[in-house]
Amino acid sequence: MWLKKIFKKSHFSLYYTDILNFYKIGSEICKKKMNALNKVAAVTLLFWLMKITATTLGETLGDFISMTLGLGYTAGIGITLLFFIIIISIQLNAKKYIPVIYWLVIVGTTTLGTEISDFIDRTLKTGYLMGSLILITGLLTTLFLWYRKYGNLEIFPVFERNKEIYYWIAILFSNSLGTAFGDFLSDNLGYSYLAGAIITGVIILIVVVLHYFTRINHVLLFWIAFVFTRPFGATFGDFLTKPIAKGGLNLSTLYASLVSLALLFLMIIISHRKQKRELSNVD
Repeated sequence: MWLKKIFKKSHFSLYYTDILNFYKIGSEICKKKMNALNKVAAVTLLFWLMKITATTLGETLGDFISMTLGLGYTAGIGITLLFFIIIISIQLNAKKYIPVIYWLVIVGTTTLGTEISDFIDRTLKTGYLMGSLILITGLLTTLFLWYRKYGNLEIFPVFERNKEIYYWIAILFSNSLGTAFGDFLSDNLGYSYLAGAIITGVIILIVVVLHYFTRINHVLLFWIAFVFTRPFGATFGDFLTKPIAKGGLNLSTLYASLVSLALLFLMIIISHRKQKRELSNVD
């Protein structure tokens, strides 16, 4: 009798283990398939390095178009808006995450964000503080509408078109806000561009610590970090290009843009190879 009980218990244990393993395998396959359909970058260390580089490029390239070429902020918005419309259309119609397309859209949002912020602050004469408040309102409204529709603000994976539209609108507002906030630190509060980069860098570091050592919602921390990596990149871009008398290195906007573009392109190659390996594992 006791042998029969042991056999039944062992048989049930083996059966339960098989079911659990089958569930785990099924979940892993489902997760890999969803990631294959995903259209946005995963949040990794490489993501943040590329984000900062792209925002620096957006700042210097935006200044190159509007200031170095002397086209002005209105023409700058027109040029960068045209580029953004073209590249975001390609991104929205893509069937999967394509690193070069995704990061060109990020560059498009940072460049257009620079022009939008400068247009609000300088052409409309609202000032950096009011401009920042306008952009903060736009960002919070977008996130509120996103949350009301989907019940969350998860940023990976994203494969539904409407959710992706919310994603890119939020990114455009946050990148525009970064330019205004960076200029506010330097022009209104009187901090040097290097000091502004240090301030925003410390905020980002605090967010990283909170992510690893607290239970604060990771999505909330992502959006805080995403917003502040923009002013970090913006102030760093200003640090590279502004006159030495204003705390910059006085590099040309063209040279600074080319260096940032080269760094971003190198990381896009790394990202593409990583994605290729992951997709091969799915197959």
